[in-house]
Amino acid sequence: MPAAISQVKGQTGRGGTTARPFSFPTGEALAEADTVERHPPRRRCSHGGLRRLAHEKANRSPRDFLRYALANNVDKLTVAGKALYSCLLKPDGGVLDDLIVYFLSENSFRIVVNAATSDKDVAWFRSLIDEHGARLKLTPRRDLAMIAVQGPRARERVWAVLQHLTPDARAATEPLKPFMAAEVGEYFIARTGYTGEDGFEVTLPATDAAEFWHALTAAGVKACGLGARDTLRLEAGMNLYGQDMDETVNPLESGLAWTVDLASPRDFVGKAALLARAPTRQLTGLLLEDKGGVLRAHQKVLTRAGEGEITSGTFSPTLGASIALARLPAGVVAGEEAQVEIRGKALAARVVKPPFVRHGKSLLA
Repeated sequence: MPAAISQVKGQTGRGGTTARPFSFPTGEALAEADTVERHPPRRRCSHGGLRRLAHEKANRSPRDFLRYALANNVDKLTVAGKALYSCLLKPDGGVLDDLIVYFLSENSFRIVVNAATSDKDVAWFRSLIDEHGARLKLTPRRDLAMIAVQGPRARERVWAVLQHLTPDARAATEPLKPFMAAEVGEYFIARTGYTGEDGFEVTLPATDAAEFWHALTAAGVKACGLGARDTLRLEAGMNLYGQDMDETVNPLESGLAWTVDLASPRDFVGKAALLARAPTRQLTGLLLEDKGGVLRAHQKVLTRAGEGEITSGTFSPTLGASIALARLPAGVVAGEEAQVEIRGKALAARVVKPPFVRHGKSLLA
């Protein structure tokens, strides 16, 4: 059975700098998604980008700076290689981006942002560095690429390929728990991903990416495009920046309250705005119950508490039904019925709590 490769993330962030296909000639998006969930790994190419934050005789450490810059608390990072998912906020609480930050040492952190927002993110970080007079060095790593390999047997396939390139890879990465990473020579191997399945995101020199990609193909790993990735991340209940959240909404109304540390006494950009106003909306899931349509972004949702809107929608091959993330009034709860306007008709849907699927199995009652 094939594995699955997702995008080669050109190191500017999690949104890649290289062109990424919607699907590959090997199959349609739904077939690719099914392969990731049920079979060995699939690979995808870059859609993200890296930044490295280090200090130069700093009057403020990288950790001090990130405590203020990020909504989540980097004090949770105490072990080298540990990763943390966070939002990058504006002062009004709007989401500039979502990102992953890796703790390498007290002098160095690695930040993986969306490539589509990479330039904006770098400018924002540098403005904060200048504002606080911190002598920190932010280094874009455009010399790197990232290849994500996802699926039930993804790690075994990566080890099989890497044993010929960097023999120590398996010993260094087999003990990794989710959201941990290890540096192995020129490779940075993280047990992370954007599909809801297990696997690795492998960061490597961009000049080596094509060779690694072809070696994965030779090992039976199949390529998958953005269509499959979008289906999988939606089944897993994962947000997509630009669709499910952006600068006009805050994380508390985007299903991302778990990524915001409001409990600690530290201040961070956007904290005052989040505390000043209780959320009036929420991001939750929808399952279409009527036939005759597919849930898509921007469709109007009617609930007993008022109107809402779908932010992301698709057909789930695992559930055999259409699913969506939707921003609805805060009073709506899972189990309630709603109606979605599709091509002039009001179709019945049920409000559900994401995620919809985990490890290829339905989580819906």
